[in-house]
Formats: sequence, C-alpha cells, structure tokens
Amino acid sequence: MTIPLMSETVADERLPVAYRRLWGASVVSSVGDGAFVAAVPLLAVTITRDPRLVSLVAAATYLPWLLLSLPIGALVDRHERVGLMWRSQAAQATVVAVIAVLALTGTANIPLLVALVFLLGTGEVLFGNAAQAVLPDIVPKALLHKANGLQSAATTVGQLFVGPPVGSVLFAVAVALPFGVDAVSFALSAALLATLPRRRHAAPRVPIRTAIVDGLRWLRRHRLLRTLAWLLGVNNFCFQLGNVTLVLLATQTLGLSARGYGLLLAGAALGSVLGGLANARIIARVGPRAALLAALVTSVVVFLAIGAAPNAVVLAALLAVNGFMITMWNIVTVSLRQEIVPAGLLGRVNSIYRMVGWGLIPLGALAGGFIAYRFGLRAGYPVAGVLRGIALCLALPVLRTAAPGR
Repeated sequence: MTIPLMSETVADERLPVAYRRLWGASVVSSVGDGAFVAAVPLLAVTITRDPRLVSLVAAATYLPWLLLSLPIGALVDRHERVGLMWRSQAAQATVVAVIAVLALTGTANIPLLVALVFLLGTGEVLFGNAAQAVLPDIVPKALLHKANGLQSAATTVGQLFVGPPVGSVLFAVAVALPFGVDAVSFALSAALLATLPRRRHAAPRVPIRTAIVDGLRWLRRHRLLRTLAWLLGVNNFCFQLGNVTLVLLATQTLGLSARGYGLLLAGAALGSVLGGLANARIIARVGPRAALLAALVTSVVVFLAIGAAPNAVVLAALLAVNGFMITMWNIVTVSLRQEIVPAGLLGRVNSIYRMVGWGLIPLGALAGGFIAYRFGLRAGYPVAGVLRGIALCLALPVLRTAAPGR
C-alpha cells in the first residue's frame, strides 16, 4: 500500500521544549560517546598488543544488538519509555565510571573490559530503541523529519567531530580522564531525560516470546518496511565490505598520514552533518519517495567511484556525499517507522528492523577483508557498489509502488 508521509506543512514550525531537552541530552551523551570510542581501544592497547584480544573489545560493543535487540524491543513496548531512557543512561554512567576506576588503578584486564563494554552496549540498545519509539510522543507528526535530522546532526558532531579528539587528548593527559568525562556526560543526559513528559502505551501483558513474535508478524506482513529492513541489512553489509580497509586504502595506496586520515574521516562526517541540517527541507520539497530513491542510487554510484578515486581529495568528497545520502535514508526510514508502526509495537518493530539492519555488519567486514587480501585494497568498493545496485533493482518495484510520498 502507498503510505502518505508528512503531508502537513512544516515550514518554520518550532519543535517543542520536550524535544529540545531530548536533543540536548543527545548532544551531551554523544560527545562522551565519541571520547569513549577513541579512548577504549587506547586502553585496550595498554593491556595487550594481541590484535585478536583488542578486536574482542570492539566486537563486544555491537554484540548486544544481535543477542538482545529483540527482548529489549519487547521491554520498550511494555514499560514507560522515558523512564527506560534515563535509567539506561544512568546505568551506563555507572559502567563507564567503573572503567575509569580500573584505568586509574591499573587493574583493567581484557575479560573485564569486554564484560563492561558489553554492558555498555546493552544500555545503548535499550536507549536507542526507546529513543526512536518515544520521539512521536513529543514531536508532531509533521516535524518528525526535522527532528530526526537534527538528532542525526547532533550525534554525528559529538561522536565523530568533537568526542574523538577530546578523548584522545584527555587519554594522553590521564588514562582515566576520558572515561570520567563520559560518565559525567551520561549522568547529565539522564538528568535531562528525566524531565521529559511521560506517556505509557497500553501493551498486552503477554510472555516476552509472544510479544516478540507479534512484532515479527507485524513486520513480516508490512511489505514496505520488510523490504526496507532487508535492504538496510544488504547496504550495511556492503558499507562494511568496502570501508573495512579504508584506513589501508588511504594510508598505503593514497599515501595519507595519520593526520590526513583523520581529516578524511572528518570530511565524511561533514557530509553527514550537512545532511542532518538540510535533508528535512529537501525531503519536504521533493517528497520522501524521491529522496529515498536518490539516496539509494547515489550510494551505488559513490561506491563504484570510490574504487577508482585518484587522490585523497576526490575520496573525501565521495565519502562526504555518501554521508549526506546515508543521513537522508535514515531520516526518511526512521520517520516512516515512527509514523506508521502502532505505538504499542514500535519498540519491537524497531528492534527487529535494526537487528536485521545491523546483523550483517560483521559478515561484511570479514568479506571485505578477504576481498582486499585477494584482489587489492580498491576491490571491495566496486563489489559493494554492484551488490547494492542488484539489491536496489530487486527492491525497486516495492519502492516505486509502496514507498511514501510523491
């Protein structure tokens, strides 16, 4: 079926105070997250030089999305969501504070760090699912694109622009310092979130297994969202397939220094930030369907072009365009789920959707490493572009007939 999305006028309408508090919490916590992302591998390297053990710490961060996303989605639909959000941030503050103490006392070890990072990732799954589900409760339907765009920009700035350099500098000053800053950021975020208005959605008190099956059944029956979910999974697989060797392509093939590689990533992040600020207006002008198709087609072209990028400037520009289009995809698809999924099912459907979308990322990394080893550092990107093109062609009949808007 065709789903009209965001047909109301959105020009210059102000977002509510509750949303501005949510956005402020996102800004604060994302800066702390960025500092943590930069500092935790540095801490791991002070414990061991074994790359297998260091990779375990990184894997533990994303493992909860695969193992716990479905039951957590059911909990998000069963309990009051604002309470879940601020409590998860408070729990994350506690976990990071423990890491700070371990770093300060020199008692951290890899198994303990893996366990703590897994707990931190579990909190992120709970917070992320609840945050997407709560947004329609505090933002008018006509402003969801704008709200999601600003959320995306805030997260990108904090996690990619501000947080990592802050975390690296603080780690150089004192090993425990970036973790202490992250703990404070989580605590401040929790305090802001606790002021949001509460709304409880009536969900039947059924066993968790039954609740999960209900969410799976709803998504399976919705042709458009089902298609977007597997398309996201394929695209994320392809993204990781190409990007897993980006650092080698940049430093070995194109001759960038470590600082140059950082500037390259900043260019990609800049595209995402600009997308977060501008894409809501673009979507309002051209319509969600056209924006969605433009993002998908451009991603195919960009990945094919990256494989032939002659220098770092062209590569940075292509990565920036890709970041812009990823943000456009996210704004359209997240807003779509927030509008059409019943409120009492939103947590479960979001958790299933994101599990499908993120579940293939580790496989993409393995495939990309093998392809780069066998065929060269540039090979992953055109392979990813071709796979994305095939997936788009398969999904196109659904997107043209059932995608939202004009």
